[in-house]
Amino acid sequence: MARGSSLTQEAYRRLRADLLACRLQPGDKLKVDELCQRLAVGSSAVREALSRLSSEGFIVMEPQRGFFVAPLALDELRDLTNVRCQVEELCLRQSMAAGDLGWEAGLIASFHRLSRTPERATGDPKRFSDEFGAAHTAFHEALVAACGSPWLLRIREHLYVQQERYRWLSMPLARYKRDLNREHREIMEAALARDADRAVRLLTDHLQATADIILNAQLSERRPEAEEGRRARTT
Repeated sequence: MARGSSLTQEAYRRLRADLLACRLQPGDKLKVDELCQRLAVGSSAVREALSRLSSEGFIVMEPQRGFFVAPLALDELRDLTNVRCQVEELCLRQSMAAGDLGWEAGLIASFHRLSRTPERATGDPKRFSDEFGAAHTAFHEALVAACGSPWLLRIREHLYVQQERYRWLSMPLARYKRDLNREHREIMEAALARDADRAVRLLTDHLQATADIILNAQLSERRPEAEEGRRARTT
């Protein structure tokens, strides 16, 4: 039993990492046999992992068709970003109010790690590196580490994970080079200075910038189709 559970957990962990990093693209069909071979586990472990990911919203199961990577939707992104900004503000304000020297040290250390970690994946400059992804998560967790509310932190973590797929997708869609190091440093400095309003504003701008990259890219792709449809209706 323990062996089966560990295999399911490993399959879940690896599939979840691939989903968050968009190595599995929205809409991709997930074939159980192929996943069994790639992950070197049995079909029961793969199916249990897929079912768990489906309950978390990363995968959809269609009757008679199988499992697919959940699509990304613009309306969902807008709503998700708005809700996340509100929850992040609550967590950050409470963390800054309660944070002690240990919190400050942890935040500084997490930023140092993030600033020294290569942003782009080796051999694929249009992707974030896995190391940068881990350091980025650690930095944002350090910001709210002193929040003190387990429920708020659970909600925040759920929102963070749901938005990760969008963040990874933003890299190849970006039309300008963001200075992420500066953005993170300014958020850290405002938090350490206990300037709550500035820290919240900078964090909100940071999160919204990622959403805007995707929204602007997707909307611009739709404009030619919309214009073509308009001309067809008027002829």
